[in-house]
Amino acid sequence: MRLLLVEDDNHVAAALSAVLARHGFDVTHARSGEEALQALVPESDGFGVVLLDLGLPDQDGYEVCGKIRKRTSTPVIMVTARSDVRSRIHGLNLGADDYVVKPYDTGELLARIHAVSRRTAHEDVTGGGDTALVLGAVRIELPTRQVTVDGTVVQLTRKEFDLLALLAQRPGVVFRREQIISEVWRTSWEGTGRTLEVHVASLRAKLRMPALIETVRGVGYRLVAPGV
Repeated sequence: MRLLLVEDDNHVAAALSAVLARHGFDVTHARSGEEALQALVPESDGFGVVLLDLGLPDQDGYEVCGKIRKRTSTPVIMVTARSDVRSRIHGLNLGADDYVVKPYDTGELLARIHAVSRRTAHEDVTGGGDTALVLGAVRIELPTRQVTVDGTVVQLTRKEFDLLALLAQRPGVVFRREQIISEVWRTSWEGTGRTLEVHVASLRAKLRMPALIETVRGVGYRLVAPGV
């Protein structure tokens, strides 16, 4: 897999590139936001993942993420020292597919890269039907992977759409956290649990319906649709 590494520290980039190369990745290194955007012109079909450090010298990393998402659907993993939930949600709202908080374990990073890749490869499975799920004001178009609330399109990341579609297929049914992680993230890796919490919070914020997804303490989540 080709991977675009956006990192301004040459020493960090060299060490990380060596590790990624040993695991079979073909790494292209961009030292700034502008270099990253140029590497993604006109298309980024050649890259499987963009690994984006937020501490860039020329542009704010969040701004770069937003620009990348406007140009391509290539998965973006943010690398940040900001561990608070609000910062993570902000990144997800801009189109990031995942995040890794510094300092991170190399094994964690590799696991997240592979998880994002598997999700991308399985997109057609989720959106392969010819139906739409309608839950009150929320309409989920499976073939086009489009979500609308009262007719207004809501921009979701791949993970957010897959999570919402999974819960919406059985409104009122409680999905265990382990089950959701297996279905959406295609992994049983325990570290994905925090990512699940962040994406549930992001969905609630984007849909502006905080009560739509209910937390069942100690078990998991369920979608609370009108009449359920």
